[in-house]
Amino acid sequence: MKDKKSNLKSRFILLILAFVVLSASWFLFLRLEGEKPSINAEPQIMSLRASQEISFTASDTKSGLRKIFISITKDGKEVTLYEKNFPGVLLTVGGNIHNTSFMVKIEPKESGLTDGKAILRLIVKDYSWRGWFQGNAIHNEKEIIIDTKPPEIHVLTRAHNISQGGSGLLIYKLSEPCPKTGVYIEKDFFPGHSGYYEDADIFLSFFAFDYQNGPESKMFVQATDKAGNSSKTGFPHYIKKKSFKHDTINISDNFLNSKMPEFESKILQGTGASMKEKFVAVNQKLRKASYKQVSEIVSKTDSILYWKGPFLRLPASANRAGFADHRVYKYRGKIIDRQVHLGVDLASVAHSPVPASNKGKVVMAESVGIYGKTVIIDHGFGLFSMYAHLSSMSVNKGQIVLKGQSIGQTGMTGLAGGDHLHFSMIVNKTFVNPVEWWDASWITNNISSKIMNIQN
Repeated sequence: MKDKKSNLKSRFILLILAFVVLSASWFLFLRLEGEKPSINAEPQIMSLRASQEISFTASDTKSGLRKIFISITKDGKEVTLYEKNFPGVLLTVGGNIHNTSFMVKIEPKESGLTDGKAILRLIVKDYSWRGWFQGNAIHNEKEIIIDTKPPEIHVLTRAHNISQGGSGLLIYKLSEPCPKTGVYIEKDFFPGHSGYYEDADIFLSFFAFDYQNGPESKMFVQATDKAGNSSKTGFPHYIKKKSFKHDTINISDNFLNSKMPEFESKILQGTGASMKEKFVAVNQKLRKASYKQVSEIVSKTDSILYWKGPFLRLPASANRAGFADHRVYKYRGKIIDRQVHLGVDLASVAHSPVPASNKGKVVMAESVGIYGKTVIIDHGFGLFSMYAHLSSMSVNKGQIVLKGQSIGQTGMTGLAGGDHLHFSMIVNKTFVNPVEWWDASWITNNISSKIMNIQN
């Protein structure tokens, strides 16, 4: 009986010892975890400008954060940007903080750091027992550039005579490479492009003066370097105010019955909508969607000046509508809509051959909402021509076309009431008056002479 009790006692003690050993092993396994902490910066640090704030996020999901240290070393001098020790109970549960976010303001000059290459050091430690209780750690060192000087902008073109709704060209030189540069007119941005001259620091910026802007509009050229330093400067200009025609278009039942069926699948209107309501939906919502589609196409351009000389217009044609005509649409004597016509309507005989107005690359040849069958040609550096309402297209996307080459035939596809060509010129998403681009004298005085006068 005693042996039996002794055996039970021994087994019980062994169970307790096994439990203690397993618990201790499990505890040691947890406390000796080897997962390293992490730290991330937003935005990613490649260079530092005169003053900027950077957001950091650090984490350690297991042992918890013990220490964060951030510094910059330049010419043997180390400057501490951020240092923090986090609370924790080293021998039991570890750190109390597992995630943290913080901002670091960096001002190199205030810290006595000069421009040039430097080393950014990031150190994060946790409360693991690894490394004789020193914990897991990351030691990241990254080479960065300290650049506190804003780029210099030198405007090379002297005169900029611009009409309301017209175009212009600014040529300028930068003191350093800049990922973003161009002309601002109010909130509209017109990128500058290098590549025409051998000197990669010389930029061309074709810009547009929207028909809605007035003589008091703010205009300047701006450049932002890789570090984020930004400069801007004005340039001499003269704005010619222009009056635009006001026109009334009477919408007939015959027009509605003949045109609205082709838009049924493109507008969100119930089966009970009247023809008038469908027209308003097409003229407003589909027009907006069509403009957006065109804007996306012309957001990319080749840094090649494809074109030369005045642009061609449809031969033997008469103007049916002008650029920026302010239209009032009436149905049975009542106003139902108002829109602005962003092109010139040209009419000749039905199905007339349409020539490419100048050399360029076809970037669109498809049907586009209210414009119907449409061809858009990239002439380089943000300048595009657009041909709408075509009955047929004879070119394909990506094709290089020559000045005068046939690209299709006039028609009445889209929201057109008769056979004609809707012709537009576009400068970086902004529609401009095509009449200027048909004028040889205007091109010589405002574009060609400027380009020719610049020395590499």
